[in-house]
Amino acid sequence: MMRHVTLYSRPGCHLCDRVRAVMEDVLRRTPFTLDVVDIDSDPALKARYDHEVPVVAIDGRIAFGYAMDAREFERRVRGDSV
Repeated sequence: MMRHVTLYSRPGCHLCDRVRAVMEDVLRRTPFTLDVVDIDSDPALKARYDHEVPVVAIDGRIAFGYAMDAREFERRVRGDSV
């Protein structure tokens, strides 16, 4: 089953840009769907994640925050664990 990944982000967030670059690299090898959500466009998300982005959810469950290890991310989107 293909995993669904959500990246909670905001414009100008250099950590968010790094995490997205890792995701795009992994996507070349391991298929998954990706939604990038700008938390600033939703007051509830901004209140929840304002000082925590980037936040990564896999299949609706928070998996990573701030930093993300590329190997661990790839392992999880392959379905080895969530």
